[in-house]
Amino acid sequence: MTEELERADNDSPWKEILEAYFPQAMQFFFPETAALIDWSRPHEFLDKEFQQIAREAETGRRYADKLVKVWQLQGEEIWLLMHVEIQATPEEAFPQRMFSYNLRIFDKFAKPVISLAILCDADSSWRPNQYSYNYPNTKLNFEFGIVKLLDYQYRWTELENSDNPFATVVMAHLKTQQTTKKFAERKTWKFSLIRRLYELGLQEKDIRNLYRFIDWVMILPKALETEFWQEFKQFEQERTMSYITTGERIGYERGKEEGRQEGRQEGKQEGRQEGRQEGRQEGRLHGEQRLVLRLLQRRIGELPQEIQQRIQTLDLEQLEALGEALLDFTAMTDLLNWLEANQTT
Repeated sequence: MTEELERADNDSPWKEILEAYFPQAMQFFFPETAALIDWSRPHEFLDKEFQQIAREAETGRRYADKLVKVWQLQGEEIWLLMHVEIQATPEEAFPQRMFSYNLRIFDKFAKPVISLAILCDADSSWRPNQYSYNYPNTKLNFEFGIVKLLDYQYRWTELENSDNPFATVVMAHLKTQQTTKKFAERKTWKFSLIRRLYELGLQEKDIRNLYRFIDWVMILPKALETEFWQEFKQFEQERTMSYITTGERIGYERGKEEGRQEGRQEGKQEGRQEGRQEGRQEGRLHGEQRLVLRLLQRRIGELPQEIQQRIQTLDLEQLEALGEALLDFTAMTDLLNWLEANQTT
């Protein structure tokens, strides 16, 4: 059986990882530009400024953009536009869009901008790096920097030996690309890449950040995801890590967000009949119930019908508290004790 798996907000992990490790991204992908920057001075993300010049994204396209203010070593302020083209297929209008953004930023804010692009597609021949036109009395040639992630498949040893966070990002992207419809192989690589985070001796915060990226892009069918969780949990226990099932906590956060999305969708449907606000709230409650029940069954086993019914009587605040607490449960008695202490009759 083959499955097509996709998350609707595939740009989110890229945006998050760029925000968490922007200097490292520049040093990894664009070292010549990074060498011009005084990284001892804090950089600033200009999200509001970018929103003023960015038009509505084309339907179906996926990309992450970050406009960042940095300081050159000579003390001069300069802006960087980092663009990640996540879409799986080449886009003919891409060079024009890069030029358009650069021009709009200069026009509105009178700031020179270094435009840089990371291309995530699988077409080795698509390498747009300029936008130009040439007429008898007018000509333009706008060039921008690009990195093609596909090229790193020939530099795998270099990636393995690097402790830059974006080596892990590239490895996860490439293995996701290479294991389309090969989910058993993807599970193996997902585990290997996460194990590598521990072997590098990274701090817990860095493991969490990079785990979130890997987990979000290397999507698995539910059955394999369950196997993966079990193996990963055992791995952490064997290494006696103090992170207390780091992956499970991150998975809970991802599940909460997916539950909220499900809840919003249900709320819209119910809201048409019962009132929009009430419908949203009810939908969110149902989404949280399903998530907590699913995590409890994974954590301590099948739940009796009576216990499920008790959980379904909890309000949203209680469900969220239970969702956090259950990560430390090891047996049914832990759940029963929590319900006795927190459930009002």
